[in-house]
Amino acid sequence: MKHDPALSGKLIDGKAIARRLTDRVKADAEALRERTGKIPGLAVVLVGNDPASEVYVKNKAIQTHRAGMRSFMHMLPETTEQDELLELIARLNADPQIHGILVQLPLPAQLDPIAVTNAIAPEKDVDGLGEVNAGRLSLGIDGLVPCTPLGCLMLLKETLSDLRGLHAVVIGASSLVGKPMAQLLLKEGCTVSVGHIDTRDPKGLAREGDILVVATGKNGLVRGDWVKPGATVIDVGITRISLPDGKTRLVGDVAFDEVAPIVGHITPVPGGVGPMTIACLLHNTLQAARTVLERPEA
Repeated sequence: MKHDPALSGKLIDGKAIARRLTDRVKADAEALRERTGKIPGLAVVLVGNDPASEVYVKNKAIQTHRAGMRSFMHMLPETTEQDELLELIARLNADPQIHGILVQLPLPAQLDPIAVTNAIAPEKDVDGLGEVNAGRLSLGIDGLVPCTPLGCLMLLKETLSDLRGLHAVVIGASSLVGKPMAQLLLKEGCTVSVGHIDTRDPKGLAREGDILVVATGKNGLVRGDWVKPGATVIDVGITRISLPDGKTRLVGDVAFDEVAPIVGHITPVPGGVGPMTIACLLHNTLQAARTVLERPEA
């Protein structure tokens, strides 16, 4: 995606920030190996053969190896039953070589994503979606935090440094992004509002935000008149659209060309939040490995 050079100072470079985080993870993983003789391991489970998920999962494996960690891939057929998947998770929970487990969502209809997520041992739940880590986040207790909202927070802190006292508006209330994002922002001292499908005036709410985080999956939802001048906008959405010439393009939930001239800072799509999600997965895997390997009895 090409952007007006005049906007370059406003763009939040997720690729560069993710690269720096991954470099730190790699150095820390090597230091952990030198201290303990152990290498952090991440197991990723994919059920079915969705092409987009396959590409995403393989990219995770590549990035895991680049960060000096082990990757364990488990590709299961679309017809996998609940008991089979839970049995695999139990084996991964018990495997000392594996410090993080991620089951790629969405799952086929016959599988219960809540039961599957909660079957992952909390100390290996590097997606931070199980009820134990979700509860820890809600209570302000240290735990493993969902990768995408954690990446969004890192982008905000890199851009704004101190978030205290700012009004942060989150559009989208999913358990994957919106809810944990709101909790992270509260912990940073923001005043937080959350808009969702039943919000009566989402545009008016969005315009109040010094920070605006949008995670709805509806491309182009946020237009120029939704945004407070000078705000910092984090666009979590990513949708592939078809163009008149037959090509495709990735776009976000924010109408970039309308919003970018108005705001102080904005993430592009692609190249904004996406790279941070994988970098934070590696970060969480390292944290999970440290929790186990640096115990006195480890």
